[in-house]
Amino acid sequence: MRRVMVASLTALALLGVGGYATADVLDVAPGILTLDRPGLVPTPTVSGSPAPVVLPTPGRSAPALRAAAADASVPTTDGLRAAVDAAATDPELAGHLGMSVRDGVTGTELLGVRPTEARVPASTAKLLAAVAITDTLDLGARIPTTVVAPPGSPDLVLVVKGDMLLSPTAGDPDAVEGRAGLADLADQVAAALRPRGRTTVRLRLDLSFAPGPRIPPTWVRNDVRDGFAGPVVMTGLSTLQARPLRPAPTVPEAAVARALVARLAERGVQATLAPADTWTAPAPEGAEVLGRVESATYGELLGHALAVSDNTLAESLVRQAAATAGAPTRAAGDNAAFIRGRLEADGIPVPGLVLKDASGLSPGQAVAPVTLSAVLARAVEGGSEPLRSVVAGLPVSGLEGTLAGRFTEKATADVLGVPRAKTGTLRQGSSLAGTTTTVQGRPLLFVVQVDGFAQTFDGTLRARAALDRIVAALTRCGCR
Repeated sequence: MRRVMVASLTALALLGVGGYATADVLDVAPGILTLDRPGLVPTPTVSGSPAPVVLPTPGRSAPALRAAAADASVPTTDGLRAAVDAAATDPELAGHLGMSVRDGVTGTELLGVRPTEARVPASTAKLLAAVAITDTLDLGARIPTTVVAPPGSPDLVLVVKGDMLLSPTAGDPDAVEGRAGLADLADQVAAALRPRGRTTVRLRLDLSFAPGPRIPPTWVRNDVRDGFAGPVVMTGLSTLQARPLRPAPTVPEAAVARALVARLAERGVQATLAPADTWTAPAPEGAEVLGRVESATYGELLGHALAVSDNTLAESLVRQAAATAGAPTRAAGDNAAFIRGRLEADGIPVPGLVLKDASGLSPGQAVAPVTLSAVLARAVEGGSEPLRSVVAGLPVSGLEGTLAGRFTEKATADVLGVPRAKTGTLRQGSSLAGTTTTVQGRPLLFVVQVDGFAQTFDGTLRARAALDRIVAALTRCGCR
């Protein structure tokens, strides 16, 4: 864990001197650098004993766990306010703190601090994207990538449907990144062509599914240049995803096509690529499928996007959801409009909501605490079992994803491993939204936002520390 934290802090230091202004640095870097994630361990309470599972995923044990949580004491509003006031000691919080705390069993709001005042969401906006995705897509389904042979044509067509995490070699059935492999696809295609004596083919791509802006125009271009996001297209290689200080290729689909050509050549099939201007045409109806590989499930992909705060994947998944629902995807604001539409259809309040993208990366966005907490409440109130499973899988503090380096300071280490949350960190504002459990065993849903800190590296670190202290106070108090 120490190696992970050192690597994360090193990356942050580099970014701090690089003039980075808008990308979700403090969210992206820890998640990307957490390569040696620990295995699953029992979640401890502040005393070290096993904690009640908050928002358990569906299963035979879930009703019993919910019943046990329902018997625990519900914190009072006065108790919660006193705990927050005692923790919110940084003077920069004055007038700049927004909160919504809800009961984790009923979803009832227990404490609000300027709850309808919209503030910078940063990557907590991905929780809004999760609503649109879980409302629309089957989280158990997988994304196919196929090669087809159109009737009467010498060409083959690589049909892509949204898997941006293809392995350039063999796939790994236990992985999220690289589950589907181009070597496996090439094996199937070569085996299908061999009895026909075909060793020379021309290959083109079908990029007709879910077209839209390659780079959302509301993103800051330097964020793409510096590897905090990449082109939003319906295919890509797991080995060439955008990483801090290592940008993605400008044309990820061309990298996929070249990799497949190389894998086919290794199997005795010489393929040439058709001109790129032919790649937008859909494959003809009735084309014979010569090979097919499948991604991780949509649920796993969404969990990954939330865990490591993957801006590109979040945008892609929402665009796929919109296309699946028959909604427009081509214009710059289509993703944001689709998300807003789903929030309103689900009865989630949206006071002051300003959305420009699905990832939270664009400047000038605003989300109120009550909106984010209503999303969490929808998960526990039974409004959406798929959303419940997503919230149950949010990163664990100190262990996973963008929370790997959080709650590790002396003032918060006693609750390490209890809060689960989606982080949101920009210089303009920081936020945390997720779940925790009080010392008396009552689940809580929390949203905490701040935007009054200096827009500097040190100011951003102070904001994060202030959020962690407030959530730790909610966790360790009985608040009666």
